[in-house]
Amino acid sequence: MGPVPDCPFCRKLADPDGWPAADVVWNFPHSVAVLGPWQFFTGYCVLVSRAHATELSQLGPARPEFLAEMTTLAESIEACFRPHKLNYELLGNLVPHLHWHLFPRSAADSDRLRPVWFALDRAEAYSAEKARLETGTLPRAEITGRLRDWLRANRAPGERGA
Repeated sequence: MGPVPDCPFCRKLADPDGWPAADVVWNFPHSVAVLGPWQFFTGYCVLVSRAHATELSQLGPARPEFLAEMTTLAESIEACFRPHKLNYELLGNLVPHLHWHLFPRSAADSDRLRPVWFALDRAEAYSAEKARLETGTLPRAEITGRLRDWLRANRAPGERGA
């Protein structure tokens, strides 16, 4: 399926400046990995399919490669930040374009047994909670740098971000 004009991710993928270059972790052949806004979950990334599809079943022959890229990104997050657990979310309710949310969860997170979306809902209502969840323990540039270094060292397909 080709790009869809009213899809925000299709527009970002078509625009060389669609995502801030500093947030692009890696340009895989079938997807792009972007550092997510909620760095309380250090290493949180969003992996966006280059092909527009609303369901995983629609990717056809590219599906195994897309899933392999997601797994490679997950390995990099696990290696770089050693989360207690890594949560994978493939929803598409708000943006109907295939994209994975990879949320590293810390054993120290008091909400670690609940879906991350409960905390994000609170962030919409309370500016202090939003600031807390957007601010990680490491600078964003260091997080993307660690992930890029791991992906490069482990010969991930594609090329690094900015």
